[in-house]
Amino acid sequence: MAQATSGARYFARLLEAYGVTHVFFMDAVLRRALAEMEDTPIVRVLGHSEKGVGYMADGYARIAGRPGICMAQSVGAANLAASMQDAWLGQSPVIAITGRHVAPMQYRNAYQEVDHGPLFQPVTKFSARIEAIEQMPLLVRQAFREATTGTPRPVHLDIAGLTGDALTPLEAPFALDVDEAHTRYPAHRPAPDAAAVQKAVQLLAGSARPVIVADRGVAISGAAQALRELGERLQAPIVTTLDAKSCIVEDDPLYAGPVGLYGRSCANHVVAEADLVIYAGSSTNDHTTANWKMPRAGTPIIQIDLDPAEIGRNYPNTLGLQCDVRAGLLALAGAVAAGQRADWLARSREHVAAWRAEVEPQLASDDAPMVPQRLCRELTRVLPANAIVVADTGYSALWAGNLVDLRHPGQTFLRAAGSLGWSFPASLGAKAAAPDRPVVCFTGDGGFSYHLPELETARRCNLKTITVVNNNHCLSQGVRNLNIAYEGRAEGRKSDCYVYEEHDFAAIARAFGCVGLTVDKPQDFGAAFDKALASELPVVIDVKTAFAYQAPMAWVPA
Repeated sequence: MAQATSGARYFARLLEAYGVTHVFFMDAVLRRALAEMEDTPIVRVLGHSEKGVGYMADGYARIAGRPGICMAQSVGAANLAASMQDAWLGQSPVIAITGRHVAPMQYRNAYQEVDHGPLFQPVTKFSARIEAIEQMPLLVRQAFREATTGTPRPVHLDIAGLTGDALTPLEAPFALDVDEAHTRYPAHRPAPDAAAVQKAVQLLAGSARPVIVADRGVAISGAAQALRELGERLQAPIVTTLDAKSCIVEDDPLYAGPVGLYGRSCANHVVAEADLVIYAGSSTNDHTTANWKMPRAGTPIIQIDLDPAEIGRNYPNTLGLQCDVRAGLLALAGAVAAGQRADWLARSREHVAAWRAEVEPQLASDDAPMVPQRLCRELTRVLPANAIVVADTGYSALWAGNLVDLRHPGQTFLRAAGSLGWSFPASLGAKAAAPDRPVVCFTGDGGFSYHLPELETARRCNLKTITVVNNNHCLSQGVRNLNIAYEGRAEGRKSDCYVYEEHDFAAIARAFGCVGLTVDKPQDFGAAFDKALASELPVVIDVKTAFAYQAPMAWVPA
């Protein structure tokens, strides 16, 4: 039965009822609601920037399987909106909450006020203004529905008041109604059309070299087992994007590795040679397809996706299964005839073996400063069986995504969808969601420097992450294109464009009250990581690596 209560208390109780365990925020916003959270189990995590708390909510959502909540006042809304880009691209259900001046103050040059709508429009699937207390139950519940329905993505609520507190003191007879299906994602699991499944079965019957490309949708749907079942039934190789790397263990005989521009040559060869491709939960973007050069033009495609707008977006004449990805994979596995494709699997293993032989010298290198490949091997050796690895974008994603092997089904890999600096605050959110699992952030010195003050957040909030910094005191990914830009002219001050001064990140960590360790030699990494695992504090391992070392790029079709 509805009882009169304040907006602040109702808001806090409603978040609790939806299963929210953490709220990530930058002062000053919804202070009355934050005060009411004292009477709930919700942990309030105060960060040092709006982008930082947005990334924390993103990392939390990807691991918790439920929406992540982040909040900022009116003047911080632009920064918070910027953080939603990665959640949008990474298909993460983040609910961003901002304050805005009340209606009578709009369009009058009110202090620190700009129109928030255009800021959030490109990076949210739903944005609404709460301008009357009666709207709060409807729009908060709608935010959870929108975030978790279909492809999970960010949503935005703009609450009246510079800090969102114009309405929270008001009382109304609120009923604590919760849509249970939307306390998690995916909220719904529609089955594929039976006729479409039969058409897919017929296509597969004529295929000698099928391959399954698993993408973010497989991870969102929790479809790792279903993916493996279909691959086994078809006797078809499986490749993954970096976003689905966790969905199959490295030594699985069906696994041909990460695919695409940030993938491995072996996986790209397999897709290029396939005579049919099954895309599972994939946006078929430029990175996954090497600018749409693989598979070859005219190759039959089956695409399984919850979002009908994605089916056939980049490949005409695609056979679509519009459904929950796990449901689609299981339906195909149950309907298709058992495959006899030993030669094709053997061919894919040959490509994997060739790639392994190619990278082995760098993985085994004893050079000091260390090369990034050796760092990844050492991390693979010590990574706990239930660890979460959170990688930054760019070279950090490329190195960790290809060379840190996941050998246990309990290990998880997350990577930035494109925002440099995302990984460290995202790792704090991941740790909040999974406090009993080791969380390892893999980043470079450039990426780590974005959000260094969040070391204080990690220490204060007891978020005991391990941050491995690939420290070569530069932005090495840009060197290749800088060299092209400088062709035909003297180098001059080219270093202005990519070189940083050398910093001691271990000392910086200690200054924030965390543990800081330095590794100069490959053989010392294991001992440092053991200390980090045993620590009761957040840890930074500053690994000195080769200056401006260049990552070899994967083979892609011409």
